Parts: sequence; structure tokens; C-alpha cells
Amino acid sequence: MARKNFGAKPLSLPQPVWIIATYDENGVPDAMNAAWGGISEENEISVCLSPGHKTCKNFAHTGAFTVSMADREHVAACDYVGLASANKTADKFARAGFTATKSELVNAPIINELAVCIECKVKEYDLDTCILKGEIVNVSVDESALTDGKVDLKKVAPIAFDPFNNAYNVLGEKVADAFKVGKQLF
Repeated sequence: MARKNFGAKPLSLPQPVWIIATYDENGVPDAMNAAWGGISEENEISVCLSPGHKTCKNFAHTGAFTVSMADREHVAACDYVGLASANKTADKFARAGFTATKSELVNAPIINELAVCIECKVKEYDLDTCILKGEIVNVSVDESALTDGKVDLKKVAPIAFDPFNNAYNVLGEKVADAFKVGKQLF
């Protein structure tokens, strides 16, 4: 089998499309698109954010942020908050068509339009590596994305970033049951 080398680049599939939301010093919500992140411990999330983002100034002030899963329905808004800078566009959250509800557990906004939200307290932010680590305090899911009390992936319609093709793709096709399908090989 032939393989093509792409070199040492940050290419992996799928990459999450996370919308990081914070409040500024005046309580105005802000959001940005981030794809370089993941769950790093049982109750910890890590994401790479360069310090020039207004989001970084915001979470330094509030000690909190939320991470919402971008979805098919709001793909344009989710892309927009990655293209526009809150340092230059003060009302980018509203321009994206987002509305917010303050988290009951952390000082950060929950984006009402996005069904799945991870609510976090800042654990640390390393200026050298640009890695933000957050303690997961809660995961909240809009009831419209549930079926029989469980998260319904088809209703959430989360998107992933494809860095090979600079594209967003919707996730959702189930191919097997995790922690079960591999048992046939024992």
C-alpha cells in the first residue's frame, strides 16, 4: 500500500469545532472558534489559544469559560466567530446571531443556539505554550437535543474540522457500539 507524507503538521481527524465563550470586563459575551483541543483528564479540557485573543483577556478576568459544540445549523455563525476578532468587532457575538444565558456554575455565557456546552473554571493558562486548561464543572445539553433522556447525535449534528481540506463535516453515523464491537476479537 502506498502512502503520501504530509510532513510534521497539526493534521488529525476529526478535529472538534469548539466555540469558546467568555464575558468581558463589562459582562458582554464574546465567542471564538477553536479546533486545537481535547479532553486531557477526566475533568479537564485543554485548548490552544494564542494570547492575542480577546477571549484570553476575558478568561483571565473572569476565571471561567464555556466550550460549546458547533453544529450544522449554525455553521456560518461558528465560522464567523473564528474569522472576526472581538478586538476589532465589539458586537461579533450578536452579529453571529448568538444569544447567551449566564451559567449557574461559572462566570461565563452559555450560547443558547448550540445544544452541547462544557462549563469550565480556568485551571491554568501557559503563555509559552498557549495551552489553556479548564476544570470541567458541568456539561449541559439543551433538552431539544435529547431522545429518551440521552444525547441524540443526529439532533445535535456536531461538526468537525477537516484540516486536510479546510472543510467542516457533520458527524453522526453510528458504525458500532464502543467497548463492545472489539470483544469479537477476544
